Amino acid sequence: MNAEPKVSIHPSQTSLAAAVAARLITRLVDVQSDRGTATVVLTGGSIGTAALQAVAESPAHTAVDWSNVHVWWGDERFLAADNPERNAVQARAALLDRVGVDRTKVHEFGSSDAFSDEDAAAVDYAEQLAAQARAEAEADPDRVLPDARLPRFDVLLLGVGPDAHIASLFPEMAGIRTRDATTVGVADAPKPPPQRVSLTLEAINTAQEVWLSVSGSDKAGAVGLALAGAGHVQVPAAGARGRRKTLWLIDQDAAQQLPGRLIDHEDEPVA
Repeated sequence: MNAEPKVSIHPSQTSLAAAVAARLITRLVDVQSDRGTATVVLTGGSIGTAALQAVAESPAHTAVDWSNVHVWWGDERFLAADNPERNAVQARAALLDRVGVDRTKVHEFGSSDAFSDEDAAAVDYAEQLAAQARAEAEADPDRVLPDARLPRFDVLLLGVGPDAHIASLFPEMAGIRTRDATTVGVADAPKPPPQRVSLTLEAINTAQEVWLSVSGSDKAGAVGLALAGAGHVQVPAAGARGRRKTLWLIDQDAAQQLPGRLIDHEDEPVA
């Protein structure tokens, strides 16, 4: 059974982004100390991008061997490869182009100028994931992956929308209901652009640690419902659980409807 959620509250969006960055640096260093290579799954959105920029600006980021970090995404907008609205384009500008990441270890979702539709891009990403899983299994036959179709995800970052969507899995829609698949094409997302590609909840929940970063009073209702135990089809964020840790990192505005029993008072890492 995956980990029950813990919550850490921060005074502002800026301090929240800094806290996510500090935790991410610390976690990547710890994983690399243990295994040599670390894997992170990135998200987009204002907090996701701000956290990546905070990583790049932290003096501690040099403690990470960025050439040995595999980078994946939880979802992507199905747009042209160079479109500034793509999560990967924003991540490259905020962090990846600034820290010496090995481009062969950066795994982007397919774009609209490379694939006929979002379903084809989803199939391609599933194949990329499966190929990396096979490579990891061959490199370390004694280690059992949580899902043979997926590489090990050490940290998977998520944002949460006001409607409680995560990645591109929206309430009551086909994506959040998808089973027996690691990726899904989304043709009719309720926010632009309507065409997207996403990991499934099944894939998300194989991650060792899932971190949900949320800022703003417009997200407070979604946070409250997700942490009060709502169903994941209606409230997708309620279904995201890491195998080892499920961590909600939120600011004061997003915490307005938070069930108090879940607040985590652990010390923050410093980076």
